[in-house]
Amino acid sequence: MTARPAVHQVLATLGYGDAIGHEVLGIRRVLRGAGYDSDIFVETADRRLEPLTRDYRELVDASRPDNLLLHHFSIGSKASRTAYALPDRMALIYHNITPPEYFVGVHRTLARQCFRGRRELHAYVDRCDMALGDSEFNRQDLERLGFPRTAVLPVVPDFSHLSLEPNPFVADQFDDDWTNIVFVGRVIANKKIEDLILFFHAYHTRFNPRSRLLIVGAFGMFERYLAGLYHLIVELGLSHVHFVGHVSDEELVAYYDVADLFLCASEHEGFCVPLVEAFAKEIPVLAYAATAVPATMDGAGVLYARKDAAEVAALMDAVLSDPLLADRIIAAQLAAVQRLRAKDFRGTLLGFVDRILGAPRAAAPRVADDFWEQFDAAQELEELRMYRPSAYKALPHGKLR
Repeated sequence: MTARPAVHQVLATLGYGDAIGHEVLGIRRVLRGAGYDSDIFVETADRRLEPLTRDYRELVDASRPDNLLLHHFSIGSKASRTAYALPDRMALIYHNITPPEYFVGVHRTLARQCFRGRRELHAYVDRCDMALGDSEFNRQDLERLGFPRTAVLPVVPDFSHLSLEPNPFVADQFDDDWTNIVFVGRVIANKKIEDLILFFHAYHTRFNPRSRLLIVGAFGMFERYLAGLYHLIVELGLSHVHFVGHVSDEELVAYYDVADLFLCASEHEGFCVPLVEAFAKEIPVLAYAATAVPATMDGAGVLYARKDAAEVAALMDAVLSDPLLADRIIAAQLAAVQRLRAKDFRGTLLGFVDRILGAPRAAAPRVADDFWEQFDAAQELEELRMYRPSAYKALPHGKLR
């Protein structure tokens, strides 16, 4: 009797408390619940999640031609390249890659990684049986990149971590008669934290001096960007902006509990789970209408299309000073959460798995020993052509072949 194919997941890193991590664990629950042998293979993992993972190098021994790898692609990694060369079937799960332009001035290494990650994505066009975006915005991106078979695997956030008891220390610090403006997300350039600060400054000085801005999210590796934000705060003479860093789930619940408004200025999102977390926690949301944000908000919350500090501050005041308006916004947001929860994530995922495993087996990839060396060399030339054209033109003719 032929053994049932296994359906494993592979990704560069499994983070604690982030949207991708929650999705990966949710996928494993569904697959194991359906009777599949299913493990998570990673290059690195948060120490709190390491017991739930296996080292990506073990994937070679677990590999079988009839198995299916669900490959969460972000930035290229050793885990990705190992999976690429194996004979297993593959479905790509795409969470989007931030355009490198956002990081050129603040984190050149990440700018290069994002550039190369997006270039590397092209190598998977013919490798994957199917490419799944976790939003329609991401699916359309895959289609533009040339993937022939695309679909949406919806994000259905697991809100269980939001039912934990809030951290009492946070509540003691910020649960008072001041207005708390909250943003949850990494302190990273595409999130446009500088715009949040400018909008808050306009609101704080024109409408409500008893207000504070709480920025909840990790800022490791982005110290240069963070230094620029602190410089802006000093220039504006602000004293009520708090960068609280990476937090536990209990602390996150406490920050949501004390929030009066969730403010988002991000310019690039593949989905943005904190928006719907704020919906679920009954916090009015005001967000910039960019990339996947309007679709994620699904007609709820308040979107703004112009980054004019005075206009955004007036919108903030309109929501915060009118309890009836805030109640109507919250009611619409809760309806959006119900629509999101009603999506059949389990059925959709298992349907894709059945469809891929039931289709004729494509030829296994043929990967030469120097495939990735040649790919990296081509990437370096393309990077040179785009960002240093004079140096590219100066290369000997043979180098351009």
